[in-house]
Amino acid sequence: MAQDLTVGIAGLGAIGLHLARALDRGVPGLKLAAASARDRAKAEANVAGFKNPPRIVSNAELAACDIVVEAAPASVFEEIATAAIEAGRIFVPSSVGALLPRMHLVEKARATGARIIVPTGALLGLDAVRAAAEGEVESVTIETRKPPRGLAGAPYLEKNKIDVAAITNATRVFKGNAFDAAQGFPANVNVAAALALAGIGPDRTMVEIWADPGVTRNTHTIRVEAATVRLTMTIENVPSEENPRTGKITPLSILACLRGLTSTLKVGS
Repeated sequence: MAQDLTVGIAGLGAIGLHLARALDRGVPGLKLAAASARDRAKAEANVAGFKNPPRIVSNAELAACDIVVEAAPASVFEEIATAAIEAGRIFVPSSVGALLPRMHLVEKARATGARIIVPTGALLGLDAVRAAAEGEVESVTIETRKPPRGLAGAPYLEKNKIDVAAITNATRVFKGNAFDAAQGFPANVNVAAALALAGIGPDRTMVEIWADPGVTRNTHTIRVEAATVRLTMTIENVPSEENPRTGKITPLSILACLRGLTSTLKVGS
């Protein structure tokens, strides 16, 4: 009988703690072994009631696990990713936007035998986009609409002195490519980064970000024009109570991604 793959989670916030609880309840072929967090005492308290509490370790020590899931602030992304990739592990990032300016990590993974697996996250249709990208693609665009508070604190807004708290009507606050969007909105455009990696790259994937007081859900509309297909897809994600920048579906998407690593039947590419 094959041994379970061990999982380490970096960050026990809105994404990581939900994922940890699900793994502790039991997923065939997977074992939650370790977690890291900025507040170690709080993390230990959060997992104290688990059936099998994981060890609370440093970000670098997570690399002892077979799979390292990143669910931490983008500021520590490279530390977590580098340790996991240098150790040849499976690295599953939730801060996909932080990967775009660090594509050297992909080359490092190629050298060490590590794998970087990007989950679908708060998006839909990545399988269709990947399939279309095997042929000729004319354009890929994504329009993101969020309640203003879900965009607060983004570096692009602060740099351009845009006060989203003062916005009373739907307002486009950014238009550009996915690479620039990821730098300006590191906590908000992981969906755009995943779309770019699945399709025609961050330079050609175009992004619009709207602060919209009229929406209560994080809404993403994707449009793809390709030689083989025309796609228009919209998803409305319920924001997490703990972190309005994150949809409730995100930890579930990562869980589904992890299940696919060990399941006998896997649906979708």
